[in-house]
Amino acid sequence: MKKTIIKTDKAPAPIGPYNQAVLSGTTLYTSGQIAIHPETGELVLDNIEEETKQVMENMKQVLLAAEMTFENVIKSSIFIADMHNFSKINAVYGTYFNDDTAPARETVEVANLPKFVNVEISMIAVK
Repeated sequence: MKKTIIKTDKAPAPIGPYNQAVLSGTTLYTSGQIAIHPETGELVLDNIEEETKQVMENMKQVLLAAEMTFENVIKSSIFIADMHNFSKINAVYGTYFNDDTAPARETVEVANLPKFVNVEISMIAVK
C-alpha cells in the first residue's frame, strides 16, 4: 500500500529522521507532538495547560494537513513526565473532543520526553 507523507508549516518541523504524519490508505499515523510553537520554534512551557494546548493545536494542524479533524481520531497516546499533571492535561485535551465520540486512549508516565517537555501526544485517525 502506498504511503503519503503529510507535512505542514503550521506545525513544528520534525526534529529528527521522521515526518509529522504518514497516511496509509485511509489511516493517518501522526508522530508525537510537543509544545513547540511552529512560528517561533520556541517551547511553550508557561504552565501545563498552555503546554498541552500548544500540543493539541499542533496536532490539529497536522490533522488539517491530512484533511481530517479530531472527529477522525480513533486512538490517542499521551506521554507525560509527571502523572500529577494528568487532570490538568486531561481537562485541556478533553476540550478538543466530544465525549460521546472521543477516541480510545492510553496515558503513560515516562522518565523523559524530547527536549524535556512535560507532555507529548500522538494519534491515529481514519477518513
